[in-house]
Amino acid sequence: MSRPIISFKNVSKRYLLGATAGHDTLRDQLAGVGGWLKRRARGSSGPKSSTMTELWALQDVSLDIQPGEVVGIIGRNGAGKSTMLKVLSQITEPTQGEIHVRGRMASLLEVGTGFHQELTGRENIFLNGAILGMSRSEIQRKFDEIVAFAEVDKFLDTPVKRYSSGMYVRLAFAVAAHLEPEILLVDEVLAVGDATFQNKCLGKMEDVAQRSGRTVLFVSHNMSAVQTLCGRIVHLSQGRVRGVGPADEQIRAYLADMQQVHSGCELMNQKLGPDLELRRLQLSPNPVVTGQDLEYTLEIVASRATTLVEFQLLLHSVYGARVAMIDLRGPGGAGHLLQAGQVIRFRGRIRHLPLVEGDYRAGVFYHSTGHYGDLLDLVTLTVDGAPAVDGRVPYKPVHRGVLNLDAPFEVETGPA
Repeated sequence: MSRPIISFKNVSKRYLLGATAGHDTLRDQLAGVGGWLKRRARGSSGPKSSTMTELWALQDVSLDIQPGEVVGIIGRNGAGKSTMLKVLSQITEPTQGEIHVRGRMASLLEVGTGFHQELTGRENIFLNGAILGMSRSEIQRKFDEIVAFAEVDKFLDTPVKRYSSGMYVRLAFAVAAHLEPEILLVDEVLAVGDATFQNKCLGKMEDVAQRSGRTVLFVSHNMSAVQTLCGRIVHLSQGRVRGVGPADEQIRAYLADMQQVHSGCELMNQKLGPDLELRRLQLSPNPVVTGQDLEYTLEIVASRATTLVEFQLLLHSVYGARVAMIDLRGPGGAGHLLQAGQVIRFRGRIRHLPLVEGDYRAGVFYHSTGHYGDLLDLVTLTVDGAPAVDGRVPYKPVHRGVLNLDAPFEVETGPA
């Protein structure tokens, strides 16, 4: 066997919750130094750290990845998937352990990473390409191919601050994928795009891996995509490697783990970017009977003044295929302006829920000022079957798809 292109050796990553130090990025470090200088000028050392708690996002991860492998990384929210890629791409340093990488690496971990809001799409292609290690001549050779793949030719000379989230993703993925790296890291950001573009991206990653022999690490909640694309899967749970092996085997273990997700109301305390926190997501009743009304409540609190540009309640199958989306923007697609300390609550009802019986996953997509993200696996929704009313024995759910359609019909017989 050839030498691994990526090797994790007993890698752990610790975060201190409530800490005033221990920053990961240069920006965080500079902000921390500035705050320390201000407190020193006032003669104060700042708040004490007696309330600090430790969170181990990764614990003792050891893993070798061979050149040309397409490896999926799966697990519930908070399992350590994104942290694993951030440590690998040197966005943050591991607390313990070592990582060895042999080869040029491009990462797509967050929408618009490396983009400057005031620059145009054309300018950001060159900027982002340079950040990812491309020479100007290489970018120029790839430019037309990048633009064609991203489908943003009409908006090339428009500042990216006016781009939609889908346009952001298309352009960011196109630059990263056409860099032709030895290693491509892709996080959940592809979920922002529409289904057609997602399939296009999956095809490109398959092309990068199979035809070019490059290595791909793919984080996703879409089990169908993972199953199609990945030959091997790493299953993370609470920061530890729960299993490594063939796709079917690890997906079964993951889905069994998902069955234990608490149903109904959950106090999430889940960050939505730097300025917002999801406090509550409730689906009621849960379990719900197909055809019954389903009520939902979401509660968000702002730590700073910001705009919630987009917000959606998402329903997925257990395999990660999107079943439905509820748009929670204001009239005309307007965002919601929030002040520091303000709470916004969304309450609504899905009338006559048409889902076939089974388990589903509820989550959210959010776009706050300059930040996007999907949070899946927040709540498991169980749908029970309604009793037959016309005397016919219903088919098993596996044969009926996802929806119970209200589709009356008539039967006529007569001579041929």
